Amino acid sequence: MEKMLHVSSSPHVRDGVTTPVLMYDVIIAMLPAAAFGVYHFGFHALLVLLVTTAACVLSEYIYERLMGKPVTIKDGSAVITGMILALNMPPEIPLWIPVLGGVFAIIVVKQLYGGLGQNFMNPALAARCFLLISFAGRMSSFTLDGVTAATPLALMRSGEGADLTALFLGTIPGTIGEVSKLALLIGAAYLLIRRVITIRIPGTYILTFAVFMFLFGGMDLSYTLAQVLAGGLIFGAFFMATDYVTSPITAKGQILYGVFLGILTGVFRLWGGSPEGVSYAIILGNVVVPLIEKVTYPKAFGKEGK
Repeated sequence: MEKMLHVSSSPHVRDGVTTPVLMYDVIIAMLPAAAFGVYHFGFHALLVLLVTTAACVLSEYIYERLMGKPVTIKDGSAVITGMILALNMPPEIPLWIPVLGGVFAIIVVKQLYGGLGQNFMNPALAARCFLLISFAGRMSSFTLDGVTAATPLALMRSGEGADLTALFLGTIPGTIGEVSKLALLIGAAYLLIRRVITIRIPGTYILTFAVFMFLFGGMDLSYTLAQVLAGGLIFGAFFMATDYVTSPITAKGQILYGVFLGILTGVFRLWGGSPEGVSYAIILGNVVVPLIEKVTYPKAFGKEGK
């Protein structure tokens, strides 16, 4: 009897990687972009980061205490939501607007659907879209050195050119976290090295978008590269489209998801009402993820087809 096999239910493969470990890796990866944003835009950008993150963490803590649920603020997910939302804010935005967005992200999009792992769209992006609709003027007003200025995407839509070096380094107006592609790529490299994400979604997303913009944007290589470097494409591709909860789990599904996001972003940028389109593309992508998984999920081995 002592030599009998002990059979237990799955999972049988265990790993030391936990949700907090993954979350804090993402936080670390966003620090270069956050640090550059504060350096580039000044003290108010730091306030936006701190206040928005605090609003998200406090919203989660208060809601879970009131509902008698286990408090989960230590897993880092609320911090990530706050950071992503803050990094998507204009640098001079009044603080009450991202605070409102943080409460909306945590309470309405995350907790009311059951908490981490149950939300059907990215909470930070949903909150940003909510703020873009509710406060369009303030959310589309960008300053640099105290002077209101148009973003490179807006300038390109009006027919002007863009400085590729400035776009890469980040010496341009824009949201706090999207301007420096160098800082974002440093963070992306960290996530890839740590195997928190794979290149499948961001690589497919960016490549599809580049091909789409080249074909339908005049077949101008310089313009295509400027479109890739401008706006929130790099930030969205590596830090938002790869969200575990709201992206496909199958390899084929992730590729299809990236293609969908790339085409949709291109459509929004070329023919939409706003020169940007990353946030809306990813939100719509989140909505169709169940369908993508349905058509790409592999059949069980040995199961007969109809």
